[in-house]
Amino acid sequence: MSEFKATFGVNRRTVLKGLGCTLGLPLLEAMFPSSSFGAPKTKAPVRMGIVFFPNGAIMPAWKPKETGTSYEMPETLTELEAVRKDISIITGLAQDNGRAKGDGPGDHARSAASFLTGAHPFKTTAANIKVGMSVDQAAAMKAGEFTRLPSLEIGIERGRDAGGCDSGYSCAYSNNISWKSESTPMAKEINPRAAFERLFGSKEQTADMAKRNKVRKSILDVVGAQAASLRKDLGQTDQHKIEEFFTSVREIELRIQRAEKQAAQAPPDFKTPESAPSDLREHIRLMYDLLAIAFQTDTTRVATFMLANEGSNRSYRSVGVNSGHHELSHHQNDKEKIDQIKKIDRFLADEFARFVKNLKDIKEGSGSLLDNCMILYSSGLSDGNRHRHDDLPVVLAGRGGGSLKVGQHFDTKREIPMNNLFLSMLDRMDAGITALGDSNGRLTMIDS
Repeated sequence: MSEFKATFGVNRRTVLKGLGCTLGLPLLEAMFPSSSFGAPKTKAPVRMGIVFFPNGAIMPAWKPKETGTSYEMPETLTELEAVRKDISIITGLAQDNGRAKGDGPGDHARSAASFLTGAHPFKTTAANIKVGMSVDQAAAMKAGEFTRLPSLEIGIERGRDAGGCDSGYSCAYSNNISWKSESTPMAKEINPRAAFERLFGSKEQTADMAKRNKVRKSILDVVGAQAASLRKDLGQTDQHKIEEFFTSVREIELRIQRAEKQAAQAPPDFKTPESAPSDLREHIRLMYDLLAIAFQTDTTRVATFMLANEGSNRSYRSVGVNSGHHELSHHQNDKEKIDQIKKIDRFLADEFARFVKNLKDIKEGSGSLLDNCMILYSSGLSDGNRHRHDDLPVVLAGRGGGSLKVGQHFDTKREIPMNNLFLSMLDRMDAGITALGDSNGRLTMIDS
């Protein structure tokens, strides 16, 4: 009887609820009604994620020398070797509207503002900002109809949206890549606790953080009775999958608690924004893991993640880089500075590789969660020293539900609009978008 329920008794949108908390479930066999041959009739949804890093990259260490499937993995992307059959590297794409077009300096602001909008930002430091709707929000208009959160915006650095940050451009342009409309950026969440509660809800209504932390229980405790009841209606495979999922959720909760405790113990003069982890690597990993959970539970199918604001001058002391990122990006071909930037590039790429491996390890249907994702890892600049907006560094991870070619280095051989790639991605989200910025078609070379 339990096996019959496991096959037919769990709706795809089933969630566990309790005291304001909502816990979405991973994709289970019991959510897919089987045909007479045992094959699922329903396909898993496609998810779209955009991971942005600032200040460009050292392109000779990023770009493979060979094209096709037999390319040697470049130095910066070494950790992606383990998942090379699940990713594609694309070179030759450009975001033309990041260029000056008569507006003078301000390439950093323009590169972030145009990155997902395909639009040229209006140069202003006042409130009359204007650029365009971003690709992720265009996808969310369609995909968001099926999920609790239409989209998720996360990051590592907060930054302000008022005032000027780059040569007469508003800080809003440098600090956001997701735009709901041409004048409305989507604020990103940098605090793992707040991001966790955005995904799953919070049972506390008080604003007193100390009191909340004192009485807070695990979300798994809050929904415990429902979880126990659910397990009884699942087959062995689904029970194992649920246990793995609950373990992941609890592990993230514990890591967030440890990070908050460490932040609370920091010296008084140490500024830790909104109790985010003081350790950069742990901060990045927590946000990536929350993103994986968001996709796994189908809480959202669209997300953006800014690893830093554009023009960020953060140092990366954990990998031996004590100078600021933006400062180093204007290296003027100084080998020592180039080597420092390569360390930053490698650090960020290594953490992305960890995220991709995590998605591949999460089982979904007959494959993995990664199979049903399109995760773009890129920057709005290629050469940060010369502020180049062409030949952008692009990795596309995942198979897009089986619709993408993977395991190759695609070189367009000439400048192709980045927006052609975005149109191809939007097609896989059924967004119904026919043109974006300077697009002149789809990037058909990635079609399977």
